[in-house]
Amino acid sequence: MEPSQVGGTSSPYDPALVQHATRQLLAAIGEDPSRNGLQETPQRVARSYAEIFGGLNEDPAAHLQKTFEVDTDGLVVVKDIEFYSMCEHHLLPFIGRCHVAYLPAGKVIGLSKIARITDMFARRLQIQENLTLQIANAVAEVTGAKGVGVIIEARHMCMMMRGVQKQNSVMSTSVMLGRMRDSAATRQEFLALVSSARE
Repeated sequence: MEPSQVGGTSSPYDPALVQHATRQLLAAIGEDPSRNGLQETPQRVARSYAEIFGGLNEDPAAHLQKTFEVDTDGLVVVKDIEFYSMCEHHLLPFIGRCHVAYLPAGKVIGLSKIARITDMFARRLQIQENLTLQIANAVAEVTGAKGVGVIIEARHMCMMMRGVQKQNSVMSTSVMLGRMRDSAATRQEFLALVSSARE
């Protein structure tokens, strides 16, 4: 896994700087930062950004340290993990769901850990393609799985609110590693299970 795929930033979150930048942004778009409705907006933005970008300094290994030994090598699938993230191109949200599958190689991780990993990578400035790869690589590295598959489906506000303004478009991305990529039967099993979630 490349460092850029799993690491965050070494700079700590600076709420005072976020507040200052928010005031500047409000003025730059022609607003009056001192008007009644906006006076506390910089503080609100600073508090919300602390949560929205809370994954920047998190280490995926911290969520995946605990594993459990198993004898099975059957497919493990976690479907419909809801997430939100922020497009790094326009600083607008994209919201969707993530499906993760892996073939254990003697150990599994807790069910909630996959959701935590998804949230950790999502709570950064992202593009969907990188988010998909980062989740797959993290699960593969920590579990040593024989194969990992990740599918993400999301709606992007940068496409809905601006530009082409298409309200019903959904972007899908997938990453298949190891046997999930090499075995058509295993890949099809994963895709069939994901499809059943929509019915």
